[in-house]
Amino acid sequence: MQSIDVLIIGAGAAGLMCGISAASRSRRTLVIDHANKVGKKILMSGGGRCNFTNYFAEPTNYLSHNQHFCKSALSRFTQWDFIALVEKHGIAYHEKKLGQLFCDDKAKDIVNMLLAECEEKGAEVRIKCSVESVKKVEHGFIVSTNQGKWQCESLVIATGGLSIPTMGATGFGYEIAKQFGLNLYPTWAALVPFTLNPKLLEEFNGLSGVSADALVSANGQSFRENILFTHRGLSGPAILQISSYWQPSDTVVINLFPDVDLFEQLKQWQLDKPKSHLVTLLSEQLTKNLAERLSQLWFKELAHKSIADIAHTDLQTVANALQEWQLKPTGTEGYRTAEVTMGGVDTDEVSSKTFEAQKVRGLYFIGEVLDVTGHLGGFNFQWAWASGYCAGQYV
Repeated sequence: MQSIDVLIIGAGAAGLMCGISAASRSRRTLVIDHANKVGKKILMSGGGRCNFTNYFAEPTNYLSHNQHFCKSALSRFTQWDFIALVEKHGIAYHEKKLGQLFCDDKAKDIVNMLLAECEEKGAEVRIKCSVESVKKVEHGFIVSTNQGKWQCESLVIATGGLSIPTMGATGFGYEIAKQFGLNLYPTWAALVPFTLNPKLLEEFNGLSGVSADALVSANGQSFRENILFTHRGLSGPAILQISSYWQPSDTVVINLFPDVDLFEQLKQWQLDKPKSHLVTLLSEQLTKNLAERLSQLWFKELAHKSIADIAHTDLQTVANALQEWQLKPTGTEGYRTAEVTMGGVDTDEVSSKTFEAQKVRGLYFIGEVLDVTGHLGGFNFQWAWASGYCAGQYV
């Protein structure tokens, strides 16, 4: 059995950052992962370019049963700190939109940067290393794996959530929390596409791949970005964002003309373009395919009329249909495609300063395994960097 100071289970964003932070304090640090490569979610994120942080990351971008928990770590390791690390390694990046930062080249640049920092600081990283048991002993923990046993003073759980099981996600972190008597909140898939009932799917048949700018609302929250029709239902950034706030049986309201009062716009078109067909005018905002389909479904008899010939009461009906489209998803695509897992280890069980479990000395939880979930757009990575770095200063 080997003896080390810090053992980190999970070589993802939070685990690698924690390893760098701990080893920089001359702590003998080992990061292990059961997968065959490190940082799998980093590698596949952002379409392979990794949306590694956001210029506008702040506590209001996170959901948790304790909204205050994330404030400390986010203030001690900010997006600017991570950007400085990226720039130190000469990684070219760009802002795509809304403060979202992506690598110019590949997400592998971020993984290579983290591994280079681990090597420089002296943190060892092992893959294909599966944990068989964790036992508390007087001066720390004994962790048995398929590659041997280690005794450590500090044990860090950085195993993430249940999202994208094909990437190796498991409930291991939650099992450890249960083993040591920590409270857990129920988990569910978030930042995830909606599924629709067969009737709606049939109505939208042929629209798969079509997108539209929209304001999407549910439970008092709204997000303005694209929605995307899929063969299972609806996806796109605005849908993924609202999915974190949606509960089963909730109605989602979609405004397909978010920049205007559509009724007033339609009346103006009557004056400016009286001979234009309604569907032609709607195609200026929506794609022709989408305008045609929605018109056929919602106001078929008006679609190919000249707008001057349509009564104001009918124009109001059109405006309401397109700006207050109400639908009830049947559910979500679940963990299979979800970007993150909501819920998890109760943050009241963990110090917001050190990330050490209040009840178990030497046991730490960081990253997605905790009940902290960011919005889409680099916020979850920033939480991983911040929680990992801050825990590493105390392990």
